[in-house]
Amino acid sequence: MAAKKNSGSRPAPRPSRLHAPGYGLPTGDKGLLPWSWAEQRLKKSHNYWITTVKPDGAPHTMVVWGLWQDGRFLFSTGSRSRKARNLAQNPKCVVCTEDASEAVILEGMAEIADVSARRKFLPTYERKYKFDMKGMKEDILSMKEPVFAVRPRLAFGLWEKHFVGKSTRWKF
Repeated sequence: MAAKKNSGSRPAPRPSRLHAPGYGLPTGDKGLLPWSWAEQRLKKSHNYWITTVKPDGAPHTMVVWGLWQDGRFLFSTGSRSRKARNLAQNPKCVVCTEDASEAVILEGMAEIADVSARRKFLPTYERKYKFDMKGMKEDILSMKEPVFAVRPRLAFGLWEKHFVGKSTRWKF
């Protein structure tokens, strides 16, 4: 199946069947979810779970607010937060949407978002969360405080009521 363009500048990921021995999943590509299904949920989720890795290798999971923007998940956090310190040491992370019955799970690498992405992020974030970012805007735009952009490498779409037939894995 050829990759299509998504709402960002990257080609859409390639879908495949989940590898889950013992779950009775069918073989072949029939019934796989389109990437647009995942993007809709990434955009509409209010809260997201992010898991980072501590220096000792232990996982750290926290809830964040964020945006699906240009094929990446963006979120801000304090530079001294555990998440920021973990990502400075190891950029590998997992981001999940809030609704486990229609879950989207991203495995990826976090990078510091550039000023252009931050300028686009701020007004969209303020509208989505009805949250005034004025007090943080200067620190965010001057790169004093981090805005991370998680670029997925692998994603999973798990729709509980259609789990057997539609569970999908996307590779970027």
